[in-house]
Amino acid sequence: MIKTASPTNGLPKIDERTALKLVTELMAIPGKSGEERAIITAIKSHLRKIGVPASAITEDTAHKRSPLGGEVGNLIVKLPGTIRGPRRLLAAHVDTVPLCVGCQPIRRGDKIVSKNPATALGADDRAGATVLLNTLTEIQKRKLPHPPLTFFWPIQEEVGLLGARFVDRKKLGGPKLCFNWDGGPADAATIGATGGFDLQIEIDGLASHAGAHPEQGISAIGIAGVAIAELVRDGWHGLVVKGEKTGTSNIGIINGGDATNVVTSKLTLRAEARSHDPKFRQQIVDAFRTAFERAVSSVKNEAGAAGKVRFDADLKYESFRLAENDPAVEVAQRAIAAVGLKPGLRLTNGGLDANWLTANGLPTVTLGCGQQDVHTVKESLDIDSFLNACRIGLLLATGI
Repeated sequence: MIKTASPTNGLPKIDERTALKLVTELMAIPGKSGEERAIITAIKSHLRKIGVPASAITEDTAHKRSPLGGEVGNLIVKLPGTIRGPRRLLAAHVDTVPLCVGCQPIRRGDKIVSKNPATALGADDRAGATVLLNTLTEIQKRKLPHPPLTFFWPIQEEVGLLGARFVDRKKLGGPKLCFNWDGGPADAATIGATGGFDLQIEIDGLASHAGAHPEQGISAIGIAGVAIAELVRDGWHGLVVKGEKTGTSNIGIINGGDATNVVTSKLTLRAEARSHDPKFRQQIVDAFRTAFERAVSSVKNEAGAAGKVRFDADLKYESFRLAENDPAVEVAQRAIAAVGLKPGLRLTNGGLDANWLTANGLPTVTLGCGQQDVHTVKESLDIDSFLNACRIGLLLATGI
């Protein structure tokens, strides 16, 4: 029998011991981007243990469409509602950065940290993945009424939001209210995020003996140096501020050369450009392209020959900003307030799975679950914030 949904009253009760046990177990499982089979298997095992029917559990083939490849696709659980209401989606990615491999989660006071000092904790985003799993556990064990629900565990978030980008949208069931858990405190609701381009720059010079005849060569490193110097000098590298427009850029990877006595003939660079403003973000990309094209034409050998440059810009994710009166934003704020916290709306300069979900017609609010100092060996999980995130997750899933 289907009942009409009504707001949840009072602080939702959760089994705190179960939530902490789950998050500790999940953080200990290796699962860097592209190698998520073990963590997906562990979550599926727990789903079967709590009685989620096999027919409700699916995996898509996002990894086959991802340029990274990978072991498995996204994990999706879709449940019919026991009360009336629009379908709700709860999401949190399962992959971690490589620094988390070898993590040994241990509780120290009011935080969980890695006992292994050489690793990050992996609370980003195993804490979010646990919010979903714990919510589903509470619903199953306590037979709690709920509207139609979709639980979505994307892969490959840390390498360009690839799981969310290539998800089989039909498997999500057309949700109307969407919530994602990632970094930050439990009282934060992120309603907008920057967009980003991934830049790949390949420079072809000309090899020559660096001792006998360096003048006959064309140094790919020299070309890159000229371009980078121009970008830094003109304010297009790092924090980019032009009038009221802002963005960021970074050249993060440079590969080339294998001997000091050879003029380097090939060089590959990987860079990025970000901005909330799509037009300004394109200006940053164009500045990079122009700097490398000018550099390649200015560096010549004694014969007057120049090198070549190939410049590719791939939009990793588009920026978005939800209105403060968007239904998902208002519902998220009510849930945060219901656990005794003051809701705070914010924007982020990082990419989120919400970028692609929103771009695909599923406006998504991202909530925090207590991760601190992510992507570093100092990473920790604030236990109170994490438990509040679990309470918020249960409220959102049961129809506040």
